[in-house]
Amino acid sequence: MVIDRIRQWLPVAAALVMCGAAAAQSTASTLPPPVAAALRQAGLPPESLSLVVGPVQPRTVPVVRWQADQRVNPASVMKLVTTAAALDLLGPDFTWTTPFLTNGTLTGGLLRGDLVIQGGGDPKWVVERIEADFQALRQAGVQVIHGDVVLDHSAFHLPPIDPSAFDGEHLRPYNAAPDAVLVNFKSVVMTFSVDAQAGVARVHYQPPLVGVTTQATVPLVDGPCGDWRSALGARLAQPDAIRFTGVYPTRCGERTWPFAYADPQTFAHRALEAVWRAQGGLLTGRVRSGAAPHDARVLHTGRSLPLSDIVGDINTFSNNVMAQQLFLTLGRGQGTTAAGAAPATFDRARHAVQRWWMGRFGPNLAPPLLDNGSGLSRHERVSAEALHRLLQDVARHPHTDVLMRSLPRVGLDGTAARMGERGILKLALGQARVKTGSLRDVTAIAGYVTTRSGRLWAVVAIVNHPSAPQARPVMDAALEWAAQQSQ
Repeated sequence: MVIDRIRQWLPVAAALVMCGAAAAQSTASTLPPPVAAALRQAGLPPESLSLVVGPVQPRTVPVVRWQADQRVNPASVMKLVTTAAALDLLGPDFTWTTPFLTNGTLTGGLLRGDLVIQGGGDPKWVVERIEADFQALRQAGVQVIHGDVVLDHSAFHLPPIDPSAFDGEHLRPYNAAPDAVLVNFKSVVMTFSVDAQAGVARVHYQPPLVGVTTQATVPLVDGPCGDWRSALGARLAQPDAIRFTGVYPTRCGERTWPFAYADPQTFAHRALEAVWRAQGGLLTGRVRSGAAPHDARVLHTGRSLPLSDIVGDINTFSNNVMAQQLFLTLGRGQGTTAAGAAPATFDRARHAVQRWWMGRFGPNLAPPLLDNGSGLSRHERVSAEALHRLLQDVARHPHTDVLMRSLPRVGLDGTAARMGERGILKLALGQARVKTGSLRDVTAIAGYVTTRSGRLWAVVAIVNHPSAPQARPVMDAALEWAAQQSQ
């Protein structure tokens, strides 16, 4: 519905533009009463909020502009900048490639020599797709590798990254670092299923990891689900073992728990060897990191999901490492991921997005200050005005549909699914699409809502404050106020 409204209102009459401008002159310097009330109830000062609300039509002055020009930390709302730039520079059909190479000899199913997997930065090389690539490799005749599996990470040139540096939570999947050979987001997903007859919860691990001892069952206990993760007494910090000292509540039913593996440097090695062997492949050597030889030939080329799908995952579920993979890809040039291209760096990615921004908006709209393009940063900054202009630009872009559908529907999808729980949203519930953002001192939304009059408006609301987590009702109030407008 939101996308249909864009098409309906882009050729708007000049009279409506003038109406929007007149409204802006009368209300731009004051906060809407419901938003001001929500701030007071949350104990937040008005100066902690940046807010821009108004129609998406080009050259339309926003109805509300509150501290609009201040560059603030947007948290994961910064993913809008990265994904919009990527769709513009790469196109929605862009894909990443993962070549499988060798300079050895292949006869009768036996590869004498190393198999090289040359990472291209695929943001979603998860177990199912790895299995498909290995199956294609086996169909190409490789059954036994008499040598090593060599992982070539050279497409990205990155400094050492400590996954605990951001907030000390190195086992949280959102802290996984980017990698040219990114395997399953460097994370393990544990699935717990109740076997009441045996009195245990059975634990399934995906992907399997070579050299890691895992615990197959956990004792059951009767009682409410509650804080089931704490009840498990999980011990996840040792690279060579995953075990539990607690119990699993029966009433939890089936649950999943993703966590970042304790030794990210060896995760791809362990996982790829385990998946290859699980599929019936044999390996005489080991999995290690290294460079592809110059005389290597291609045995198989894996291809990623299209960028349109990747953007959907990034914005709907706010996947940080996928956003960083995409950001770094922009640092390799427009669509360049082939062997021999200059390696991606964060600096090159920042320059690429800055150039794109200047090309789209010119020198009069301050560009965002970028770090890693995901919003998982204490340093990234952008103004609410710049984000509102970006949303206006997206609304008339050739790839509007792709970016629109990537934004979760308020109260229904992804990170916006719980926005309706506070009872503030009514008209906006299910009708708005927004990117959310949150850090310990940031709460933010940016997206679109259809107003009572049927017009499409863009809403950007960002709170930077030590008590920012209390600002979620403020976000709801801003969105619902916009939805209620009849002009």
